[in-house]
Amino acid sequence: MVDSSQQATDLEWMDQALALASLGMFSTSPNPRVGCVLVKDGALVGSGWHQQAGGDHAEVMALKEAGQAAQGATAYITLEPCNHHGRTPPCSEALVKAGVARAVVAIEDPDPRTAGMGIARLTQAGIDVGLGVGADLARELNIGFIHRQQTGRPWLRLKLAASLDGRATGPDGHSQWITSEQARADGHRWRARACAVLTGINTVLADDPLLTARLDDTTQPIKQPIRVILDSHGKVPKHAKIFQCEAPVWVISTVERPGWFDATSSDWIQWHQLDADPHGRVDLEGLVYWLGQQELNEVHIEAGPTLSGAFLGAGFIDEVLLYQAPTFLGAGEPMVALPEIKRFDQRMRMSCVDVQPVGPDQCLRLRWPNHHDPVKT
Repeated sequence: MVDSSQQATDLEWMDQALALASLGMFSTSPNPRVGCVLVKDGALVGSGWHQQAGGDHAEVMALKEAGQAAQGATAYITLEPCNHHGRTPPCSEALVKAGVARAVVAIEDPDPRTAGMGIARLTQAGIDVGLGVGADLARELNIGFIHRQQTGRPWLRLKLAASLDGRATGPDGHSQWITSEQARADGHRWRARACAVLTGINTVLADDPLLTARLDDTTQPIKQPIRVILDSHGKVPKHAKIFQCEAPVWVISTVERPGWFDATSSDWIQWHQLDADPHGRVDLEGLVYWLGQQELNEVHIEAGPTLSGAFLGAGFIDEVLLYQAPTFLGAGEPMVALPEIKRFDQRMRMSCVDVQPVGPDQCLRLRWPNHHDPVKT
């Protein structure tokens, strides 16, 4: 039994481990974001965070920093230590060999290669293991990784920007810019934390976006998300701006790649042909599970009202980011088109789990009621 004083101490050190884990927000995919601190006699002796796939895990970084001081220490870890050989050896074995006396773990690893076995290995070695400290924050930090392991598909986050009367464009078709510069900068942070940013061909043809994550206010390492274009019939032009930046681009289509695409020498541009639905468009169910097979944890969707509505109507959106500007447009395109809804009692009910002012605008975070409530960040 851990007394209240020890609980408070454990939470304090776990908060430090979670802060370290968040430093990998923009760089660790497809791996989870993990932090670790080693404490002995009330003092920090080692710390680490996972920075990128293939690099040292958080526990290994902390053990290297601690050296011999790790023996008899307590390890605070935001995710269960891995128990399998991947790009790196098992962290559970590293902790055992270092002689750690106690481990406080926020949450179990849902990866079936570990899933409780890391904790079991520590326990078998005589290490006292506590579980659940800082669990809510730890889950939120890795919501995409957890969701992919549990469902086989990424966490899909839909970003919308609209006026108070729900318009995505004005009556003349103009949409730049409904929301403020601060809201657009905040949107780039959400892009940066995602494994991929997905849009539709109509958005590419109309707006010619780059879809990169551009952050001016962080020193954290950034791994550019994969830009995914849903282009069912192969309409994307070779001169599109999205191809002019050396960050990965995947074109998802139902048709074979065109000749000009075969001639490109850019290995960071890929064409993937997937199955069509009965209407001849890329089958969304097949797409989302295919994206999961590509080890994408979080997919950030910035698309027009038709594609946004299609994802919502199919039930694949897990979270909505709605940037709402304090303005009325009166007419124009809606932010989503939901042809499936014919009656009031068919309305989609979401829960507002967070509201934040962003410059003159506000950002609403919405999830389905059956999703666990997030911790506000």
